[in-house]
Amino acid sequence: MPPKRVPKFVVASVVVSLGGLLNGYDTGSIGAVTHMPQFADSIGQLSATMLGVTVSMIMLTGAVPSMFGGHLADKFGRLSVINPGALCFGIGALLQGTSYGLPQFIVGRAIGGFGQGLFLSNISVYICEIAPANFRGTLVGLPQFMATAGVCFGYFTCYGTVNIKSDMAWRVPYIIQCFISAVLAWSCILLPDSPRWLMLHGRQADARRVLERLDINMVEAERDILTATEQVQSLSPWQGFVLLFKRGYRARTILALFILGMVQLSGIDAVIYYAPVLFEQAGLSSESASFLASGLSGILMFVVSIPAFLLADKWGRRTSAISGGLLLSACMMLMGTLYAAGVVHTYGVARWLVIIAVFVFGLTYCASWGIVGKIYASEIQPTHTRAAANCVAQGLSFFTNFLVAILTPILLEASAFGAYFLFGGLAFGTVAVLTAYMPETRGRSLENIQEAFHRPALSSLTQLLRVSGSAPRRRAPNTPIPSNEEVEMNTRDAAGSATVSATLVETVARSMRLNVSV
Repeated sequence: MPPKRVPKFVVASVVVSLGGLLNGYDTGSIGAVTHMPQFADSIGQLSATMLGVTVSMIMLTGAVPSMFGGHLADKFGRLSVINPGALCFGIGALLQGTSYGLPQFIVGRAIGGFGQGLFLSNISVYICEIAPANFRGTLVGLPQFMATAGVCFGYFTCYGTVNIKSDMAWRVPYIIQCFISAVLAWSCILLPDSPRWLMLHGRQADARRVLERLDINMVEAERDILTATEQVQSLSPWQGFVLLFKRGYRARTILALFILGMVQLSGIDAVIYYAPVLFEQAGLSSESASFLASGLSGILMFVVSIPAFLLADKWGRRTSAISGGLLLSACMMLMGTLYAAGVVHTYGVARWLVIIAVFVFGLTYCASWGIVGKIYASEIQPTHTRAAANCVAQGLSFFTNFLVAILTPILLEASAFGAYFLFGGLAFGTVAVLTAYMPETRGRSLENIQEAFHRPALSSLTQLLRVSGSAPRRRAPNTPIPSNEEVEMNTRDAAGSATVSATLVETVARSMRLNVSV
């Protein structure tokens, strides 16, 4: 029997996920690069402030294009925005790799950040729109998996070049970034447009050809994609932004913004960027801290991302987000409590509890929030606002990432335990919100998600109690809902004759249902 051919929608997803690899590679290499003596000889010794500015510049400039990248993707196509973004990132890497002074290096990081802001969120949107429902979780999680691999790859590249006596020691990582950027940009020319984007622009014949080219099951396509009735709206960037917060879109936009913003405020970037500081604070020597933070943590996070990526469609998005958030919060609270009690020293059990908690935190993030956050934020949006909403959410993610990178060393200097309690409290608060307002989406088509995106559980419960009060109101069958009542995509009884009370009871049950099937 001949080997089974890999579907082309999988190949396309892997290729565009090179953008995630670029993102992770820069994260994993920039710390090592700026600490190389060869870098100091070429660029100059950086103060703590200038080091923070240099590292975080790519996040600052990435936030700006993320805000309007979705509008461009809706107008010109997902790949038509990913392509120039990859080129900008490559140009930025080229400027960094050829720098002989700090100004050019910072300008290169700024340009690279601009390109990253264009392509990073649109990659998830493109994969989300070409992936069949049964594969969507795994494939949309692929950019995050590649980013984790990039962190590990970036570290080991620098580890392999640090012994080169010349300035090529720190320039080699940027040569590799230029090469990956060129491959991503060229791939965008060869890959087909999103079939859902083509349908949005009324190009059904083109969409059908793309579906066949991507090896997507035509039965599923006929049921979900080719029957879509949404049409593109001619809106300015500002109108498109305002649309995200209008009735019918507002709840999903806020939920996507909340998820991608709070994922960063959990403190993961504090662990990635400042792990050596955390380990030294726990009582390890500088050499041990460098090894544990840069080497072992990078390898372990990559390893744990493999089953998380492969099993993304085997457990519910809601289950993963809530259980992962509880463990993240517990790790931060444990470390904060140990430091607040003053029991962490260079000896004893407490320091090892802190070290283990740091590792567990990083691994838990990679297995839960790191994967499910971007999947969920992409798939809950309607087709004509998906790119815009996802890009605005990614812009917020860049900004919160920047805040964590800037504030963490300040917080650690001011208090040994304050940062841990802050991040732990934010993670726990996130879990509380997701428990109340996050419906399950695993296994549903994108079109079905829009039809089944129920009223949030607590909101429905409040209205149920109101209806069950002393003067319950009943609405006659087929009576239109008043315009001042905001109900988002509630499903109706098949006969259309259920009372308001029955509808609300059913909605509450489905909204609060926890999908744990495998």
